[in-house]
Amino acid sequence: LVFQIGQPRLWMAMSRDGLLPRIFSSIHPRFNTPWFATIITGLVVAIPALFMNLTEVTDLTSIGTLFAFVVVCTGVLYKDKEFKESGTRFVPYFNSQFLLPILIAAIFGGIYYYYPGFVSDFLTLKPAEGEGMAAAFSHKIPMLFFLIVLAVMLVLSFVKKLSLIPILGLLSCLYLMTELGITNWMRFGIWLLAGLLIYGLYGFRNSKLGAGAVH
Repeated sequence: LVFQIGQPRLWMAMSRDGLLPRIFSSIHPRFNTPWFATIITGLVVAIPALFMNLTEVTDLTSIGTLFAFVVVCTGVLYKDKEFKESGTRFVPYFNSQFLLPILIAAIFGGIYYYYPGFVSDFLTLKPAEGEGMAAAFSHKIPMLFFLIVLAVMLVLSFVKKLSLIPILGLLSCLYLMTELGITNWMRFGIWLLAGLLIYGLYGFRNSKLGAGAVH
């Protein structure tokens, strides 16, 4: 519930940027709140909550919040060079070229020391009762995705000397997302596709930030 309190304000800001229809930024004349965005948020949250238990709702909320943090960390990495060149603000920087590989090696070394069988357990498919091998493999997809991203970030950090702090934030949040299970990933994927569809059909053409970048 606390996570959703700020959602109407987010939709209001997106509407003012042109990513959502203008009605989402309309303010109630008496209460001075984004009334339409608040009503839509209530419906979007309340209706699914009628058919889902509390754990499913909290997990779905958590995976969305963690993904938002991943996007922010990715944006910091993308904009880091621009911030440095502008010189308008102080941006803390720790070269990850060698620090990240050493840190990851230490983490995996510690895991192997305290839990020597983690590699074999990960590589072995153990279907639960009533599950097939395909279902057992699907539960490992989030972790496989994390390992692929980890490998990519190790290469990029070594080649491009990226800042360590946003990389650690990105990897930490992505790892926490893997712990929420494949079912939540599938639900989040559907929600993400819906958002991309809205952006493709409306936001892309009406974005004020995009128009400023073009001109």
